[in-house]
Amino acid sequence: MKQIRTAEAPAAIGPYSQAIAEGQLIFTSGQLPMDPTTGELRNTDIASAARQVLLNLRAVLLAGGADMSTVVKTTVFLKDMRDFQAFNGVYAEFFKEPFPARSCVQVAALPKDARVEIEAVAVRKE
Repeated sequence: MKQIRTAEAPAAIGPYSQAIAEGQLIFTSGQLPMDPTTGELRNTDIASAARQVLLNLRAVLLAGGADMSTVVKTTVFLKDMRDFQAFNGVYAEFFKEPFPARSCVQVAALPKDARVEIEAVAVRKE
């Protein structure tokens, strides 16, 4: 088991790793819409929040030897399911067919009152 860390994504805000690699798989922790440089939450609308989350997710995957094309499963946590369609528009900018398997659920609250959080499982390219 190997811990994955990068300054290109927000540091963990609790006792967890940005991601863990085990064999050829990478398991990311949920990414929030935080700017990794400033710590500012990009949360004004679902499009900007989703874009920042996916940029953070991509940075963690790259640090672990994977990328968005090697993601096999994502779990999406939305604060409001009414954002589903707008979220999908941004999501499709980062993932191409064959799209990863995905679960998407509405939750009562997310850390830092974020609109969206995404975790992923990917296959390392190495």
